[in-house]
Amino acid sequence: MQISKHTFLITGAGSGLGKATSFQLAEQGANIIIADVNVEAGEKLASHLKNQSSFIYTDVNDLASIENALLKSIECFGELHGLINCAGILVAERMIKKDGSLFNPEFFRQCLAVNLTGTFNMIRQSGPSWQKTSRTPMENVASSSIRRPSRRSKAKSVRAAYAASKAGVIGMTLPIARELSTLGIRVMTIAPGVFATPLFTDISQAKLNQLEQQIPFPSRLGKPSEFALLVQHIIENPMLNGEVIRLDGALRLS
Repeated sequence: MQISKHTFLITGAGSGLGKATSFQLAEQGANIIIADVNVEAGEKLASHLKNQSSFIYTDVNDLASIENALLKSIECFGELHGLINCAGILVAERMIKKDGSLFNPEFFRQCLAVNLTGTFNMIRQSGPSWQKTSRTPMENVASSSIRRPSRRSKAKSVRAAYAASKAGVIGMTLPIARELSTLGIRVMTIAPGVFATPLFTDISQAKLNQLEQQIPFPSRLGKPSEFALLVQHIIENPMLNGEVIRLDGALRLS
């Protein structure tokens, strides 16, 4: 599928993987819909990308907000050609903490709401917008670590809430791809390992170094730009559909 002069809606585009993807696709001549709840970050990115983009406040858990984003996207650029779901949060608490207190079930609900239900909401509501567009790609973000969760406290990102939310994204990839195939829509999921994004800003350098040592090659955190390159390839390769691609340097958390 062609990228130049096509329009892509990217959730969570204000930072991290979504921001890198916005830059990558814009460099290929695409129009970018920056869909995020962070107004300051979204508007800043839109000012940088200028006429190639439009920031639209979007809450992936609010169906009215999603509908508004889709309508405004079409008003801005006439037609949508792809969706990249990068919106996500990290909940890294123990189920039973060291002081004996229990995990707050509201945090579990919030994590699933954004990472899993939010992804489903975006696909559900945007699907009809692309019924006439051949080979339209929808791309989601999971996590490579949930396929072999770590028991080590240093790998907090794979605790129950986060792991469950990302496992759900992986689980629905193939069924949704098969269902939407009649509309010419492809559905793929990328499962990145440990990437240098704001989700890891609260982790000490010592713990980051320990994580890097577990990555066979290259032994470092992934670059958001490398994630964006894979997003681009999935868009351009029409045979990729219904699959989850690990992007983790052969990382298997011990």
